[in-house]
Amino acid sequence: MSHTTEATYVPIVHSASVSIEVAPVIQILEQLIEAANLSLKLQVTSIERKLSQKVRQQLSDEYQRPVFIIDDKGQLSLLTHHISVAPDWKSLQRRVVSAGRKSEMLLQACKLTDQSQVLDATAGFGHDSLILASTGAQVTMLERNPLMALLLMYEQHLMSQQANWQKLMVRLKVVCADSAQFMEALSAANQPEQEVSHSSYDVIYLDPMFPENSYENAATGKGAKVGKHMQALHHIAQPPDNTEEQRLLTLALNKVVPGGRVVVKRPAAAPLFAQSNPDESWHNDVLRFDAYFNKA
Repeated sequence: MSHTTEATYVPIVHSASVSIEVAPVIQILEQLIEAANLSLKLQVTSIERKLSQKVRQQLSDEYQRPVFIIDDKGQLSLLTHHISVAPDWKSLQRRVVSAGRKSEMLLQACKLTDQSQVLDATAGFGHDSLILASTGAQVTMLERNPLMALLLMYEQHLMSQQANWQKLMVRLKVVCADSAQFMEALSAANQPEQEVSHSSYDVIYLDPMFPENSYENAATGKGAKVGKHMQALHHIAQPPDNTEEQRLLTLALNKVVPGGRVVVKRPAAAPLFAQSNPDESWHNDVLRFDAYFNKA
């Protein structure tokens, strides 16, 4: 989607005490911002101190807003509310290689083939998109927050330089867009800049934010510990209300092919998405995947 709003200035901090070449990283980020027409402008700052956890916490307090960090290995991470996180796709290599319906409940719910077109309408850090694309499916990743979108684009760029990741990376497309607006644009006559490559998908996947206490077991009041990636997302994204959930589900069901499905990821104890009963559901003690079918 095109972004014509006034650019947001984003601090990007690196340490002058390490020998990493920062200029090439900044250049790539600026190229990605321009190519995707993101409304971001980088404010590069060099500090003398090493970027220890204590220093990162101090930076978080100082800026009082999300900050990009380039560490001594050239890794880009997002610092928000004292939490520093990166997509770190390489850490998922073993899981991606071994992914299949037996090991991944997500794939049981989505039932993809190497011919499938998938819309991951809430990409986050992109981990589920990697699993979806491991089937050979083409995956369009939507991320509304331009900081998160840039983080994903940079990670995809880095991993595309790795020979054993290249085939997977070409099956991913990151788009900075609001998921509801993107789906509405699928049927619009004037599709901007060819970002919308087709009008429907075999599977639309939704992993919306939800209140943190959704992880609690209703009987015991206890729940799974929320990881730092999820904690960071809770600081930069808001859970949809019921009206927004209903709009998302209706749009998604209208944009999957006849016989296609919308798959919604929820904590096991969370209420039904849009208060709608799924056609089929898969669950374990922590997570639930609810599928809604286009029966047209």
